[in-house]
Amino acid sequence: MSLYRLILVDDEEEIREGIIRKIPWEKLGFAVVGDAENGQDALELIEQQEPDVLMTDIRMPYMDGLELTKRIHQKYPSMKVLIFSGYDDFEYAKQAISLGVAEYILKPVNVEELSQILTRVKESLDEEIRQRRDLDRLRKGYRESLPILRELFLNELVSGNARTGQITEKLTEYGIDLLGARKWIAAAICLEPAGAPGFSDFHQKELATISVTGLMEDQLKGYFRVAMFRSTQGLILLAAIDRENTQTGIIDRLGEICRECRRFLEMTVTIGIGHSCQSLEDAPASYQSALDALGYRAIVGAGQTIYINDVEPVSQGNLQLDGKDEADLIAAVKFGSEEEIHSVIHRLAGKMEDARVHIRQQQIYRLLVVHVFIQMIQQHGLDVNEILPPERQLSEIWYMAREGGAFEQKMVEIALRINEKISLERDNKGRQLILEALQYIQEHYQNPDLSVEMICRKLHMSQAYFSTLFKKETGQTYVAYLTELRMNKAVELLNTTDDKTYVIAGKVGYQEQNYFSYVFKKRFGMSPTKFRGMQKRE
Repeated sequence: MSLYRLILVDDEEEIREGIIRKIPWEKLGFAVVGDAENGQDALELIEQQEPDVLMTDIRMPYMDGLELTKRIHQKYPSMKVLIFSGYDDFEYAKQAISLGVAEYILKPVNVEELSQILTRVKESLDEEIRQRRDLDRLRKGYRESLPILRELFLNELVSGNARTGQITEKLTEYGIDLLGARKWIAAAICLEPAGAPGFSDFHQKELATISVTGLMEDQLKGYFRVAMFRSTQGLILLAAIDRENTQTGIIDRLGEICRECRRFLEMTVTIGIGHSCQSLEDAPASYQSALDALGYRAIVGAGQTIYINDVEPVSQGNLQLDGKDEADLIAAVKFGSEEEIHSVIHRLAGKMEDARVHIRQQQIYRLLVVHVFIQMIQQHGLDVNEILPPERQLSEIWYMAREGGAFEQKMVEIALRINEKISLERDNKGRQLILEALQYIQEHYQNPDLSVEMICRKLHMSQAYFSTLFKKETGQTYVAYLTELRMNKAVELLNTTDDKTYVIAGKVGYQEQNYFSYVFKKRFGMSPTKFRGMQKRE
């Protein structure tokens, strides 16, 4: 098994270096993947490195160990936290215990004692993974948690076959806790265990689904009311959005589950999240849009959540698919490569050539294929004149449907044009959203509470997608960009005003002068006061 990843946080560099140097990390089953001198820096490092274990001091400037632990508990509930402190204070210990801290260690740190503690932590992590992989327990839990009747009903609900008047009755009868919500949202989960190291016993799709189901139920229990079940399309989740929680909250938690599946189960799990619906009768539309979102994983990337509102260039409605051929064609044009488009259209054309039916049936079939393209052009608001030459639009469509001449070649040409336009519009939408975000940051950088959450609420997008898109478009993380902007504004104020350092700190979004000075020195290698003095001498 690979080494568990660990981050060390302490404001004293000598202590960090001493601990890193003295402990036989690999022998104990760990790898130190980073260290930080305060909680603020640690949060950014944690987001980048995704550690299994965090060791942190309690007493630190800018953000202490207890506050850091609270934030980790909210965002990374499975991470093990070890707190060490030079203060034998019962209140600290009591708070640490209430936060679910794995160990509370008193300084000075003893190598032998710390090694024993790390051994216990490793055993705990090993046991968690062992339980996840306990096939007998997973099979039994799966049979007990998803009775056949319950699963059949939920499939009927998302497919639109459930009787409207019986939805409430069936939910109550099967003990499915989804009633009384403000709205509901569906998610489609894609598992890709094949080829994952250490999963030779998990190659069967059945067992992989069981393991992911167990992990998701553990992580969602107590926070969200959800129903999980299997369908012909894979693993499906239907969640109730209550007044106590938010749509953004469950999207973020599902994103963390994707990361935990990669960490604990060594599996790539992608979750497509659909549009929310105001009634359970509209659950089929939410489910269909979740499947559409999942189709973008070849573009956005697997192993994360994909929220349909983040990736659909236009949301003017959902295509109603009547069969597998249409679904394959739409998926290829929207998400596929040129080779995939050629392959799907070649297969459809082959079916028409092989079919022994009346010529009029072939003409209708060709019209249906053309109609799929027309629907896509309308759905995405594309200019039909850029897809088909204006002078030949109607006549060419009618000719292709009636005569079938060079049908395959013409369909490929149209499909490639639509694919190009949709991709371009998707990219343009992403760039426009980031431009809006940058404008918002420029206007609000002075607010010390400015955060990714605040920006995402403004733009109506998920935090995970925003972070990915922001890094792609700017080449920087949000935190790095905001810090650079604030530092540049601070330099401008130092050069053009006589404001005190604490005043400038407040003007560029820092409540604490000391933390502002710390960040400034980290960026420019000197304090703000010294920087101003050097500028004046020059």
